[in-house]
Amino acid sequence: MTTTDSFLRDQLLDRRQRLEAVVAGSRDHTDLVNLLGQVDSALQRMDAGTYGICEYCHEDIGKEWLLTNPLTKFCLEHLSPNERGLLEQDLALASQIQREMLPKPHLMLGGWEIAYHYKPLGLVSGDYCDVVTRDGDGESLLFILGDASGKGLAASMLMAHLRAIFRALSATALPLDKLVEQAGRIFRESAMAPYFATLVCGRAGASGEIELCNAGHCPPLALRDGQVTRFEATGMPLGLFSEGTYSSATLRLGAGDSLLLYTDGLSEARNPRDEEYGELRLAALASGRHAVAAPELVGRCVEDVAVFRSGTPLADDMTVMAVHRLN
Repeated sequence: MTTTDSFLRDQLLDRRQRLEAVVAGSRDHTDLVNLLGQVDSALQRMDAGTYGICEYCHEDIGKEWLLTNPLTKFCLEHLSPNERGLLEQDLALASQIQREMLPKPHLMLGGWEIAYHYKPLGLVSGDYCDVVTRDGDGESLLFILGDASGKGLAASMLMAHLRAIFRALSATALPLDKLVEQAGRIFRESAMAPYFATLVCGRAGASGEIELCNAGHCPPLALRDGQVTRFEATGMPLGLFSEGTYSSATLRLGAGDSLLLYTDGLSEARNPRDEEYGELRLAALASGRHAVAAPELVGRCVEDVAVFRSGTPLADDMTVMAVHRLN
């Protein structure tokens, strides 16, 4: 039995136990008894080895769809019109909720300017983008940009989970490396394997210093006086190990300098000749954009990727963030 199957079985057994307790204390429990029967049926299919197989086409339903609804018996293509309509409503609502979780697209705080572009591949995204300030402290801010493994609804749930973890930990006085370590530990203990997330977490202060911790993510690019500096990973992606350790790097940005962060939906975008956009092209573009405002820098990156793609569809969520020093 795979890790995912074990997780789903545990979820079903927990759901069964809860339903039994509610049924025992309820007078009108017809619907609950029917739901309990659906859980038992799912457990029986799991024991028989037919769990996760569509009862219409007999093909694999898909782990992500099962994680969304462990009781499902049909793949997405063979849902009833009513079930498909309900799913579309749920996805539209999930998309709205996810967008409301995002920070404002243009922020100016304590001498810093931050802008980003967030483009989901579908209705929801596994990319993670956030900016957090401490209460009563407008000069110290935390910014995070990352990418949860997978795509679609399951990845978006991991993104929301990461956001909750970092929002809770940001209220503490933990050093940045310890904050990321703690976040990784919580994420590993609460998210089932083989899911993981890469991210860059940075803390910007009033003096122009930025402390960076890179958990297996694409290297951020520091743009200073026409020079581009890469900041490689300082630790493994979150979720791979419970006891992952991280180090941090510190850089100082002067007036007009910027830090550029992105997900692999940008660097791995492809053109009609199946060529990859790549970090080198991004660095070359960025090197000629010193002292431009954060929204302009982000906009030029997005435009250049669009020109390079020449109509080739994106294959992944894409997010770009610029952190710009004003003074």
